[in-house]
Amino acid sequence: MPEKIEELVRAALAQAMAAGDVPVFELDDCGIERPADTSHGEWTSTMALRSAKLAHCAPRKIADAVAAHMPADPVIDKVEVAGPGFINFYLSFAAKNAVLGQARAQGMDFARSNVGGGMKTQVEFVSANPVGPMHVGHGRWAALGDSLCRVMEHAGYDIQREFYINDHGSQMDVFGRSLSVRYLQLVEIMRERGISLDEAHELLEADRVAYVDDEDGTAADTHPYMDAFNESLGGNAYGGGYIIDEAAHIVETDGDRWAEVPEDERVLTFREQGYQRMLDDIRTTCADARCTFDVWFSERTLYEKGEDGTSAVDRAFRKLDEMGYLYRKDDALWFRSTDLGDDKDRVLVKANGEYTYFASDVAYHWNKFERVDHVIDIWGADHHGYINRVRCVCDALGFPGRFEVLLGQLVNLLRSGKPVRMSKRRGTMITFRELLDEVGADAARYTLISRSSNQMIDFDIDAVKEKSQDNPVYYVQYAHARVCSILRRAAEVSVEEAEELGMEAVAARAIGDDVRYELLTDPTELALSRKISELTDLIAGCARDRAPFRLTHFAEELAGDFHSFYAACQVLPSEGHPVDPELSRARLAACDAVRSVLALVLSLVGVSAPQAM
Repeated sequence: MPEKIEELVRAALAQAMAAGDVPVFELDDCGIERPADTSHGEWTSTMALRSAKLAHCAPRKIADAVAAHMPADPVIDKVEVAGPGFINFYLSFAAKNAVLGQARAQGMDFARSNVGGGMKTQVEFVSANPVGPMHVGHGRWAALGDSLCRVMEHAGYDIQREFYINDHGSQMDVFGRSLSVRYLQLVEIMRERGISLDEAHELLEADRVAYVDDEDGTAADTHPYMDAFNESLGGNAYGGGYIIDEAAHIVETDGDRWAEVPEDERVLTFREQGYQRMLDDIRTTCADARCTFDVWFSERTLYEKGEDGTSAVDRAFRKLDEMGYLYRKDDALWFRSTDLGDDKDRVLVKANGEYTYFASDVAYHWNKFERVDHVIDIWGADHHGYINRVRCVCDALGFPGRFEVLLGQLVNLLRSGKPVRMSKRRGTMITFRELLDEVGADAARYTLISRSSNQMIDFDIDAVKEKSQDNPVYYVQYAHARVCSILRRAAEVSVEEAEELGMEAVAARAIGDDVRYELLTDPTELALSRKISELTDLIAGCARDRAPFRLTHFAEELAGDFHSFYAACQVLPSEGHPVDPELSRARLAACDAVRSVLALVLSLVGVSAPQAM
């Protein structure tokens, strides 16, 4: 419609100039906008205000001349000039409601655009260390990243989803040692006490819980195994209950044969076995959250030597060195990032020869830009300090302006308004898997995506599980299910028959062809078409601004508009309450458009659209 309005404005201006009503000038921008107040029409043009200086003419005079020469068109009901020079367009009922037919016909392809222009864009998200299960923060980044990818694809970007596996570095060795100590504790308990693995596992877990409960450390005798665990690892350990679970799995599989093996061999074996199991758990959890990846990129591959004897890290360093960005100081290798705006230079290789985490970032981001045009990383808010150094290295490698970071703020877990107690240091947390199992993927994803990524989320587990109109995800899904129920009644099919046929076929049976959308004149009917007509621009804006959370607001507003419409307008005839058949079909079509759009929006945030609730 904006294109149509612009066409009419330009034609009218040409006529006004030809008639000598306004000076001749070159019109740059018609300024076609949606007025905030619907009483000012469906569209407005600010061209007169924008062109006044160029035309050396009062904006109101320009607007009056353009309105006077406006060509007649069936989509326009009337044109009015308001204020200092706004040209307001009021559409015919048929034109206002045409979007309902478009939404029904296009289905999941409705509201597509090409603002992305096919740009190859990689979105890297979650990227949890494979040394433990995903926590709820990872879940938020999964919901954000996957929803963003869906939205950007709908807006014309060529998206690649990537998970970066942090499987290189000291954290992997700490993980292996943690498993080793817990394994030896289980074997020792079973041998000394003559008890089963299950009993030994239960004893170790009870000891760990006692340690967690001993906040002030005054009851040291109640958690000897946890104290020994921390002492043997110097406090640098993974203390969660899942480590005990993984150690028990090794005992169950291999018995006590690893107890007599040299420690280095045992740690290495446990590290690799545990790593694979943790990675499998992460893959499964992501899949259950409807979050899939095109690439699972292993950090280790950056250090693997090729046929020429060099690794990706070596080659990245060589490129930076050739460009004059590397130097040695105090036996360490440094990146001269201050030349690119960083507050200090960054170490790549320590004096002892150990690579820093940043070394991997250098090679990894170079690898990214060999595959795509633009890179979006989604990190936890605690990684804010890393942004500038990585941006500097991307600039140095020749990719300025093509790297961006979205920061995901924390999630506050609540139960009935009270905080859920968690401690990263003590290894106590609610995992994302546990959250999915308790509230379901729909409620988890919708809630985690419902606010901007730079805002913290209060996730009340009990509130999210409520089946009430106060629960946003339930409210939106219920609206979709309610429309499906109306269409089933109109088509005289059961829930089971509808599932077999598909709702598009049910709607076609209920509504038929040649719908007279111009019959929809009630304010609540027009509110539906107006809201649905906003979706194309909304999705494009969500993609440009990396803000998929806005779609949840839209879904709730559309659901509210539908409930208002259904309360005000009778859709199906009932005893003593007849409805004109053509009006009934038009209203059924409006319902079907709402169903189709809600299904689309929910799919873009990774949430299902149930047909019955």
